[in-house]
Amino acid sequence: MTRTLPSTASVPEAVEGAKLHAPAAARNAAAITAFLAQVAPAQGTALEIASGTGQHVSAFAAAMPRLRWHPTDIDPDRRRSIDAYVADARLDNVAPALHLDATQAGWSTNHGPKDMILLINLLHLIGKNEALTLIAEAAQALASGGVLVLYGPFSREGVLTSDGDKWFDAQLRRADPAIAYKDTFDMTGWLENAGLRVDAPHEMPANNLAFVARKPAP
Repeated sequence: MTRTLPSTASVPEAVEGAKLHAPAAARNAAAITAFLAQVAPAQGTALEIASGTGQHVSAFAAAMPRLRWHPTDIDPDRRRSIDAYVADARLDNVAPALHLDATQAGWSTNHGPKDMILLINLLHLIGKNEALTLIAEAAQALASGGVLVLYGPFSREGVLTSDGDKWFDAQLRRADPAIAYKDTFDMTGWLENAGLRVDAPHEMPANNLAFVARKPAP
């Protein structure tokens, strides 16, 4: 999963030891944590795809201590940052960060079953076929009754609803024609085709949305 991103895309900065800091993660961590607390299972295992710096998973794990968190990322510097945040917060419910490219077929075999799978701010940075693979594999990796949460910016039934979204989507397409905002209509269909039951998208701050999809019990 290697894509050309615009120069305006968020890049984390080194701050202390192995830690990286992403301003966007600092801004949205509280809102995402509060939302997850409403939809996450009370206990079990949670896999985070493309965990980034570790700012998010350390906040989630502190707020939901009965879940065992499994962060992942393709970038070794970010995996080191994740482990540094977890160690600094003295969290005992977070596993060491692992390498995972969730756009490649077959990963569900080694990463399931999980009671929750979480993906934040990645779908607009990958192509359609990569997104379809990710969703299909996540559905396979979910335990029966498990929940998949997908957060980020989306177009809404073909419409980009803010000037900022129009500008950023155009920047993405200019940098790599294969990537762009995914649409709510398509997302619902892709999740349903993967065998999941999908809630209506949840409104989140800064014009983002959260999709919640559940794997039916047999």
